[in-house]
Amino acid sequence: MRILLTNDDGIDAPGIQALRTALRRLGEVIIVAPDRQQSATGCSISLHRPITVHARDEVTFSVDGTPADAVKLAMRALLRKPPDIVVSGMNFGLNCGNNVLYSGTLAGALEGAQHGYPAYAVSLEVSDRPRWRPAATAAVRLIERLHRARRDDGVVYNINIPAAKIRGVVAARQEMQPYLDSFDRRTDPRGRVYYWYHGMKDWELSETNGEAPTDQRAVQSGYIAVTPLHRDLTRHDLMPDLSLLTKTNRRKGGRA
Repeated sequence: MRILLTNDDGIDAPGIQALRTALRRLGEVIIVAPDRQQSATGCSISLHRPITVHARDEVTFSVDGTPADAVKLAMRALLRKPPDIVVSGMNFGLNCGNNVLYSGTLAGALEGAQHGYPAYAVSLEVSDRPRWRPAATAAVRLIERLHRARRDDGVVYNINIPAAKIRGVVAARQEMQPYLDSFDRRTDPRGRVYYWYHGMKDWELSETNGEAPTDQRAVQSGYIAVTPLHRDLTRHDLMPDLSLLTKTNRRKGGRA
């Protein structure tokens, strides 16, 4: 198996190195990853500047760009043969709930899925003493199991791992409660006001109500949360009503 590995914490981050070591059990691992921290870059790509690449060896490439840049370059310019799977991570910090909209880790995996490859995003809960090796081992076991069983294209399995002892693995839905963001209002030496993102205040998790637990709740309960995601944001259930509405408007207004 050929595995393309990327991340958003940078190519020298302990998470990607732990994951590379664990993934070698499955096959050849090729790293194409940002040369520095690229957290919260989402699916952004570099359009207005050149992207430089440094080949550290035949299977390790450092990219002056975002995770999405790295995967695009890997697919179109760097890899001699296409990968069998794409893995992004291991991120230091969970990518649950609305974080999937901002996460560079998810962006790397989503870019792989967009090219039609099985893709996995791996994140570890922040702690004072992160357990990189056990988390990577657990993630790779799960990736291997999912890869053997899956029959779909364009799906990213978002894997979030608790910092404490792992109780098991559960299928989880995305937490939909919005974060309560906050900003510090500050003044620079010239008296100009600016704002610095402070982070998220406490927020209540969604209730289970007979459904699968949310990703955040599962991790807080000590379980690895696995959530299937895809790039298609279309609300397909609304299409029939929307089509009827637009037909009515076209009749009233003439041209569409």
